[in-house]
Amino acid sequence: MKKPLALITDLIEDARKAGADAADALLYSSTSISVSRRMRQPEGLERSENSGIGLRVFVGNRSATVSSSDTSPQTLREMLERAVAMAKLAPEDPYSGLAPAPLLAKNIAELDLYDAKEPKPEWLQEQCAKAEDAALCVEGITNSEGADASYSSTEFTLATSNGFARSYKTSNASVSVSVLAGTGTGMERDYDYSSARFVSDLSDAGTIGINAAHKALARLNPRKVSTQNVPIVFDPRVSKGLLGSFAGAINGSAIARGTSFLKDAMGNAIFNENVSIIDDPHRKRGQGSKPFDGEGVANQKTVLVENGVLKSWVLDMRSASKLGLATTGHATRGLSSPPSPSTTNLYLATGELTPQELISDIKSGFLVTEVFGMGVNLVTGDYSQGASGFWIENGDKAYAVSEVTIAGKLQDMFKRLTPANDLEFRYSTNAPTLRVEGMMVAGL
Repeated sequence: MKKPLALITDLIEDARKAGADAADALLYSSTSISVSRRMRQPEGLERSENSGIGLRVFVGNRSATVSSSDTSPQTLREMLERAVAMAKLAPEDPYSGLAPAPLLAKNIAELDLYDAKEPKPEWLQEQCAKAEDAALCVEGITNSEGADASYSSTEFTLATSNGFARSYKTSNASVSVSVLAGTGTGMERDYDYSSARFVSDLSDAGTIGINAAHKALARLNPRKVSTQNVPIVFDPRVSKGLLGSFAGAINGSAIARGTSFLKDAMGNAIFNENVSIIDDPHRKRGQGSKPFDGEGVANQKTVLVENGVLKSWVLDMRSASKLGLATTGHATRGLSSPPSPSTTNLYLATGELTPQELISDIKSGFLVTEVFGMGVNLVTGDYSQGASGFWIENGDKAYAVSEVTIAGKLQDMFKRLTPANDLEFRYSTNAPTLRVEGMMVAGL
């Protein structure tokens, strides 16, 4: 079988011979292994190996995208012929096209994203056992929803008809456990996990289990609270969701369509001056890192918000073209769909206060550790989420709270937001503990 780069560069050349004016292609291949365990009994062991190829062709301003999991010569021939035929019938799109050659990545950063040492199934089973056993040994933990451990590796190969041809590999390992405390209708659940590019960077499985147990125990005997306006403090597990909402609101596709409440906010102060937000695709071993974007464009660290002021949208080629701007190198790509803009390693920069200092002057407030529901409207900025966590009294956590709703307007929440100094890079989107003044808690 041909090597990935040779396979897709030949596919592009054949597509051009079949009538395409331009084309790009990508090839994914992945391997994954996962094990699971519940109540000290093995539950599953799975291994999978997958690959797929995607081809996008252009005939003038018309384009079409096709994909397949079969890379045999006959299938590829049928695929490219189908793509060219579809493109000829597609509507014209003056904003769609390949990234011009000067924008394509030439110096590929080494980001240390691939751990070639795939762990053995026995090691993964040991991590599951260690995490769950540690949790179940904590007094008050009465049941387990299970523990999981996994490893996966992926190779991404991209080529374009105007000279780009590169590939890179990534890996990811994880350990997680979810347990319950209490009995009957008074049971409460919580979890903990660790995820990293390299197995050696994972947190200790026993510590993960103990953390999950203590979090579940802390949620026992929750109380109700009355409806009121109070400061709300978002734990890092949920503060990243606020940052994700911001990213969606400055996504180039939404801005180009005019469907974002921030569509007219470029250059304006939308946060406090102590807030800066950065996207860094070149973070070593970062969960969202990539050496080039989904269109082969050279990517780089982008300051999206500086001292509270909105500085940049998140753009790929098409959204940038519609807005009369240059791409920011944020294209992401699937096999069967055209590129679209997305962040990589997005984070809100750390503040100056510790989390305890951030809540020390709160007479009455709400520390949110979990949210649920789909109550974020990026067109209007309306924010409404089910939430649970802990009530704050006189600068300290007082008791667990559940079954309440928190609500506000993202425009106001952003301006009233203060970050703590506990930023950790655990996900592809990261934020420290965040305090937001004057939000509504809807309870009794």
